Amino acid sequence: MPSYRSAGTFLSLVLTTTLRAQQVTITPSEKGLRIEVDGALFTEYVTKDTQHPCFYPVIGPSGAGLTREYPPAPGAKVDHPHHSSIWIGHDGVNGVNFWYIWGTTGSIQTTALSDRKAEGNSASFHASSKWVTSAGEAVLRDERQFVITALPRGARQIDVKVTFLASEGDVTFRDSKEGTMGIRVAPTMTASPNKLDQSGGGGHILTSEGATDAAAWGTRAKWVAYYGPDPRGQLASITMMDHPSNLRHPTWWHVRAYGLFAANPFGQSDFEAPRENEKAITIGGRGTKGNFTLTKGQSLTQRYRILLQSGPPNTSQLDSIFTSFQSDQ
Repeated sequence: MPSYRSAGTFLSLVLTTTLRAQQVTITPSEKGLRIEVDGALFTEYVTKDTQHPCFYPVIGPSGAGLTREYPPAPGAKVDHPHHSSIWIGHDGVNGVNFWYIWGTTGSIQTTALSDRKAEGNSASFHASSKWVTSAGEAVLRDERQFVITALPRGARQIDVKVTFLASEGDVTFRDSKEGTMGIRVAPTMTASPNKLDQSGGGGHILTSEGATDAAAWGTRAKWVAYYGPDPRGQLASITMMDHPSNLRHPTWWHVRAYGLFAANPFGQSDFEAPRENEKAITIGGRGTKGNFTLTKGQSLTQRYRILLQSGPPNTSQLDSIFTSFQSDQ
């Protein structure tokens, strides 16, 4: 049996190992910016060869990616190919579709990456973007601030602050379920099997208000967690939080059992329609209650926290993290 001193030394070693400082770095890459934790890739902010910038891959605590492959492998049969890991977009910004990806839709182009900082377990950067039509006409601009933090036990956190600027003229975000701050989880984590190949289906959805799985769609909540086995078979969760300062907080959630996971403050008519009519909702919305207009020179700032952890969501822990998040200015 170990002595008290040796037992204390062992406990100190465990605590030191568990809580040791992690080093986050951020460097330019061929795709955009590369973020590493202790020399291992966590994610890249992809700005090149994409119709809208995104974070991909997004590596979870086990070392496996927690979002779907982007872009899809050549010849792969995937639903919704525009679901690009972690991204921002919306269908119907001055009538232009910035959610889907095809020849006639708009694109979001990164115009600058600046203010790169890394210190200890945190790194941050600023990204400027312009939203343009397929004809190259600017519709609006945005300014994005990201803070990436390495947490104990392999957890990671991405804080997002995006300011939409009506720089070119008046801008209207249309009432549509197709938007806005989006995540597409890894196929293994989905809450229902993939219709194309019957993969996945071992995951679950939980909201701060207690809604689960398919019943979570279209509901309002402070946060939503999507969890299930990652590609290595380890249970992991992704939680997104909607800051109380955001438009129409608590937001509606366009969260699907097949793996889509999006916070959307604009799709009010779609989300509040009777559930039995939900399948009949057409792209572009069924009403205008959720429309939101910025007159030229005005801006709208939205903030989100994305948390990646091992294991299932812990409601009390997430509520505590949300309380901390809401106090951030």
